[in-house]
Formats: sequence, C-alpha cells, structure tokens
Amino acid sequence: MLYQNRFAKALLWGGVCTAILTGCSQPANDGAATDNANVTDATAVKTVAITAIVEHPALDAVRKGVIDELAEAGFKEGDNLKVNFQSAQGNTATSGQIAKQFVADNSDVIVAIGTPSAQSVAAATSTIPLVFSAVTDPVEAKLVSKLDGSGTNVTGGSDALPYEPQIELMRQIIPNLKNVGYVYSPGEVNSTIILKNLKEKLTPLGIKVHEAPAQRSTDIAMAARSLEGKVDMIYTSTDNNVVSAYESLFQVAKESKIPLIASDTSSVARGAVAALGVDYYALGRETGKIVVRILNGEKAGAIPVYTPQKLDLFVSPKNALAEGITLPQAIIDKAKEVVE
Repeated sequence: MLYQNRFAKALLWGGVCTAILTGCSQPANDGAATDNANVTDATAVKTVAITAIVEHPALDAVRKGVIDELAEAGFKEGDNLKVNFQSAQGNTATSGQIAKQFVADNSDVIVAIGTPSAQSVAAATSTIPLVFSAVTDPVEAKLVSKLDGSGTNVTGGSDALPYEPQIELMRQIIPNLKNVGYVYSPGEVNSTIILKNLKEKLTPLGIKVHEAPAQRSTDIAMAARSLEGKVDMIYTSTDNNVVSAYESLFQVAKESKIPLIASDTSSVARGAVAALGVDYYALGRETGKIVVRILNGEKAGAIPVYTPQKLDLFVSPKNALAEGITLPQAIIDKAKEVVE
C-alpha cells in the first residue's frame, strides 16, 4: 500500500512538472522562431535581436531607423516588443558569440548590421529569420544567392553604391586626379569588394589605386601616413574600422594635405571634404519594414533584398581648406547638406 501511494504521488508530481514545462518553456532548437514568426496574435510580445559589428554613426543610424519603423508599425518596446541589442565592438569572434546567444534565445527575428555580424548570424542559424542591413554585397558575402528572394531564412537591406557618381565627384573635386589612396580593413568583405571594383573602374581612366591596409582601427592613422606623397586624395568607404577611427584619419589628412572623399555622409561631420552616399537612417527604416513584414507572418526568403536608389551629397568647405583644397562652388550648390 505504501508503495502504491508513493507511485501515485510520483505520477501526480510528474504530471505537474510536465504541465509546467509544457506551458512555460520554449523549444531549444532555433526552428521554433520560424514558427513563432507566423503567429499573428496582436497581444504576443515579439523579440527582435539586433547586433552590429561595431558602433559608429552610420550603423547607429540604421539601428535607430529599424526601431523607429517598428514603433510606427505598432511594435513598441515595453509594450508588445522586446529589443535586445548587442555590439561586437569590432571583434568578429564576439560577433559569433552574440549570434549563438541570439539563436539560443529563440528570437523572433535577428537583425544584423554590417557584413561580419550578418555572416556570423547566418552561420549560427538556418531557420530564424535573419534581416541584414548595411551590407554592400550580400551575394559576394554569401548571405544570399540572389537579390530577388533568397528562398532561405535571409533577406535585408544593402548599402551598395553605383561607382560612376562616386568617380565623377572625385574628378570634379580634383580635376587632374591620377592617384587615389584607399585605406581599408583586409579582413572585411565589403572593403575588399570595393577595392576590387575601384581598380576595375579607375584603371581604364588612367587613375591608380594605392592600397593602405589596416587590420585594426588603431592602425588606420599609420596606414594613411603610408600614402603621404603618393596620392591626390583618399577615398573611404563604410569600412567599420575606418569609420570608427575617422578622427585620426582626419588628423593625418590635415597634416599631409590629402583630401578625404567618402561614401558615408556622416563622415563629413568628422573630417571628409565630401561624401556621396545613402541615408543610413532611411536604410534602417526600410530594413525595419522588412522586419515588420516577417513579424506579420511573411517568409524572409520571399522578400527581395532592398537597395537604395537615392544618393545624398554632403560637403564641408571648411574641411576642404584644412586638407589643402577649395571646393568648387558648383559642388557646394548641389549638396543636400553643407557641414560647417
């Protein structure tokens, strides 16, 4: 009789535990998030995990744009939305750890800002929806095989730029342009793609590209100094190490009288003479629209990659003088913003 009572109690306790576990826990595999993404219960709290390879003005603007777009669509933090943001602080190993944690958290959607972070998340999950942003070439980065709908768990927003307007701006600012310096991180896919494309576009025009690789943000100034006496200008992309250390690059540009021309408009406020590029906040808003579509039940793989069509021109006559040139008035007149 004592054995039967104990057995009955054990069964009762086991049933209670099963009920608690079933009602309160989430499945450990990352595939659960895909199922959760199709739930349209307006009262459910959605979790959007956001990671960036580093924090700097362009990537920060993307993140703000994503969150603002979510709020406008009715997904508000502290109400029906939980946002978890983690920066890798420029460390690719850290970006991998963050990706694995976000997958373990069963996030409804993971937003990865910058190519290294996007690649880390893509390596960590093939089921949780991944929405990348500020990725120059998502196909070359092996995030998607095509831009019109990957058929996988991945989509997002690209910051790819046409090269012809960039080159035209360079030649308008420096009419006798013969030598262009390019400071970049050799470990960053975006930057190596841009280097390759610059050479392909500039070489037929009789313009030589001089490489100045820098492994870390602390190496940027030294890399720039290696270009002294060799180049007419330095072109900077949205290379994360370069953008993070732009003030040190500006210091070299002032001392060496080498104009900086950028593709990131936020770099003008930090030292560039001019920049023709995308609005990263607007890119964040478009990225946020993709996240909203997924939260409302659409499949990531059915959504085409977004690429901006509009470019903004920012200029700084003050920086130009500091770097040894005078900006043509025609360029100043065309600028969306003149930074003093």
